[in-house]
Amino acid sequence: MPSSTTPDYRAASAHLAALDADWARLVAQVGPCTLEPRPAREPYEALVRAVAYQQLHARAAESILARMLALYPDTPFPSPAQLLASDFDALRGTGLSARKVETLQGIAAGALSGLVPDREEAAALDDEALIERLVSLRGIGRWTVEMLLIFTLERLDVLPVDDFGVRSGYRRLKGLDQLPTPRELARIGTAYSPWRTVAAWYLWRVPT
Repeated sequence: MPSSTTPDYRAASAHLAALDADWARLVAQVGPCTLEPRPAREPYEALVRAVAYQQLHARAAESILARMLALYPDTPFPSPAQLLASDFDALRGTGLSARKVETLQGIAAGALSGLVPDREEAAALDDEALIERLVSLRGIGRWTVEMLLIFTLERLDVLPVDDFGVRSGYRRLKGLDQLPTPRELARIGTAYSPWRTVAAWYLWRVPT
């Protein structure tokens, strides 16, 4: 049974398991979905965290993020004004690339200008409207906004088809020689709706 704090994804798991024998086997092997969003975070914070994780293994990203947060000992997470006012070289010294520092400070500026919405405003926007709005920020692509949709806004029908883990998971699931293209996976993923987020969670966990 799901805990009182973990969403109940049993209907999603059942939908996916009913697709075909491969999905049925995967759901049985992995077990119940335990995706845990962090809905208390503001979109600004979620975007900053997602950028820190771009193109890095989780452990490396966590170390860099911890060093960045240590620059702001008086707060759990820097405000947009604090991040925007931070010394560029100090941020670089945490292990962030120059491009990521520019992106993070751009997110901070966007939060101050209102381009990056607060959680209440973001919740009122549909997926594509929010993606279109936020990819106007330098260094922010569709994948980054999709992580916000999944882990902060708790959207259940998001399949990040550009995500390497999702694509490689599908390749292993189906025993393919090559990764599916994002366009192919988007077409295939229509069968996973309205639970494409949970499908992504399972694809991230396909046994190697």
